[in-house]
Amino acid sequence: MLSLPHLVVLFVIALVIFGPQKLPELARMLGKATAEFRKMTSDFRYALEDEVRDLERQTRIREEEAAAAARTAPVPAPSPDPETAPEGAVPRDTPVDTASAPMETPGDANASVHANSVFPETHPVEPLSVPHEKSPDDNTVV
Repeated sequence: MLSLPHLVVLFVIALVIFGPQKLPELARMLGKATAEFRKMTSDFRYALEDEVRDLERQTRIREEEAAAAARTAPVPAPSPDPETAPEGAVPRDTPVDTASAPMETPGDANASVHANSVFPETHPVEPLSVPHEKSPDDNTVV
């Protein structure tokens, strides 16, 4: 911020540059420009706050609609045929298709090793067991 001596020096310089006839007119123009700037910033602030309130209101309405839909939505029934995989799913225990294996070329000595590394032998998948939690009164050492 400018101190009082700085303001006096600026006023004297403005008086010398613009003259005593133009100085009041310039002060009025500066005051009007400042008032217009403040009005524009307050209008912008109010418009921005209105938009934010509208967005918050729309978000709240969507959340209320989603909550109402979740309360009224029926519980989905289990699928009648669990063996039918969803569209695009790949079964886990698919046998190796020999037609899709890379073909050996006559001059490639490592072709059989390469084919086995791409398509390893399939082993039956063992079902995973769910770990059971110990009861709090079980003090035995495992």
